[in-house]
Amino acid sequence: MTIPNSDMIILSRDCEAVQIPSGVQTKLSQGTRLTITQSLGGSYTVVPTSGGMFRITNKDADALGLQTGGAGQKPSAVSIGPVDEIEIWQQLKTCFDPEIPVNIVDLGLIYDMKVSPLSHGGSRVDVKMTLTAQGCGMGPSIASDARAKILNVPGVMEADVQVVWDPPWNQSMISADGRARMGMA
Repeated sequence: MTIPNSDMIILSRDCEAVQIPSGVQTKLSQGTRLTITQSLGGSYTVVPTSGGMFRITNKDADALGLQTGGAGQKPSAVSIGPVDEIEIWQQLKTCFDPEIPVNIVDLGLIYDMKVSPLSHGGSRVDVKMTLTAQGCGMGPSIASDARAKILNVPGVMEADVQVVWDPPWNQSMISADGRARMGMA
């Protein structure tokens, strides 16, 4: 997908957004003037002229004037069969710390993932993750993005992403792919 250069874009319709770094869900209104500053993992970091920083997911890319193949959108017919854990990991690999161009899985930020069946069908996914530093203000935003992407997996009806600090993260947790992308290999 080609992203427009840093020219100003005007939202063609209202769309959902997540405020960065708080992770608070909000709505950006049609006509909002903004610039796309980053595109990673099927989401777009945008900065409106009125201030602030927000993440818009791929499902609302058309409001930015972008065409997508629909990746990352939950199918209209929700499967209530077994959840594919590989697909959950693939979704988590589309989540990025906006300050580091390596996904949260390859950064070693995911400590635990548990899939549990729900009595009414479908599954619940619980994830424990950390951040590269306790002072990182991006935690709520990254956790919110991870939760939203997990909920895109067919059969997932509930998801919870908790930020934990034990054990403390360190660079040895970065995967070989992550190290290569960061020039550490």
